[in-house]
Amino acid sequence: MVLLTGGGTGGHLFPALAVAEELRKRGLEVFYLGSQGGLEARLLPETSIPHALIPAGKLDRSAFKPKEAQKLLLGLGAAWRLLAERRPRAILSTGGYAGFPGAMVGELKGIPVLLHEQNAKLGLAIRLLAPMARGLALSVPVTLSPGLARKARVTGYPVREVRYPKAEAKARLGFPPDKPLLLILGGSQGSLELNEKLPPLLKPLNLPVLHQLGERWLERYRHLEEEDYRVAGFVDTPLAMSAADLLLARAGAGTLAEAAYHRLPALLFPLSPSLDGGAQAANAQVYRQAGGAELGDLARLAKQVEGILSHPEPYREGMARLSPEGAAGRLADWLEEFL
Repeated sequence: MVLLTGGGTGGHLFPALAVAEELRKRGLEVFYLGSQGGLEARLLPETSIPHALIPAGKLDRSAFKPKEAQKLLLGLGAAWRLLAERRPRAILSTGGYAGFPGAMVGELKGIPVLLHEQNAKLGLAIRLLAPMARGLALSVPVTLSPGLARKARVTGYPVREVRYPKAEAKARLGFPPDKPLLLILGGSQGSLELNEKLPPLLKPLNLPVLHQLGERWLERYRHLEEEDYRVAGFVDTPLAMSAADLLLARAGAGTLAEAAYHRLPALLFPLSPSLDGGAQAANAQVYRQAGGAELGDLARLAKQVEGILSHPEPYREGMARLSPEGAAGRLADWLEEFL
């Protein structure tokens, strides 16, 4: 049996779910260990994947938080009991505070642990777990110490590998096939900053726009809706990216991996490092250096949009260099090496 653990947010949860499905297709038994307060607590019961939810304290280097420390200790205890009962032969942890207890206990028990880092900068949980892990899977190339580099491979970030012909996708979304489509994504929750700043800069360009506001912002910004400027709380990402000609987005690992899979050029507006420790800024630099994206500049946004749309092929080629196609299979192959 393979134990998968990680969550708290979709960025940690969805890659693990993709690998779980791949392992099940191969006839392997899987079990998911998640946190009681994470996104997985809502989504796992909707799947057929056997699972358990345990306490998981948020790791924070900046300050000692007694309640979180207590949750962490309770989670380690719960993970110890569960691993003793389930006896997994291998563990995949996708990180985050939800992915720490099970992987740490697995390492202490001598169970092979494979870590998967989604971002271009190692998160705290992954850094703490990496020295004892059997392997470190990376979504994109990351500069590592020699010790970690020896156990690391770039496997990519598992995404839904679904593409549609561009004309078909635009037609299904109700956009004209002969005009370039701009897609705005602020992450699964939407971005207040992008919702505020991008519409007044993009509407004068008279280009079709599909703007994912985030469900919580939909009513507040529904007034933005016009014939060529469509708003939605949530979009079918494979369909929207198949239709789009340019993405304007934050720099979350999942969004960028999907854009790379769809060869979709991007203008990126990463979160401030003070908010996420610099993970999105690091992601944006990797995709910029590969030639698939540029950092968005609000002062010259119109020129940036025009420049990419007039010569998109170099950006599409840059995104293709980082495409995660087959990532779930590569992670499953690696886990099978431990069995």
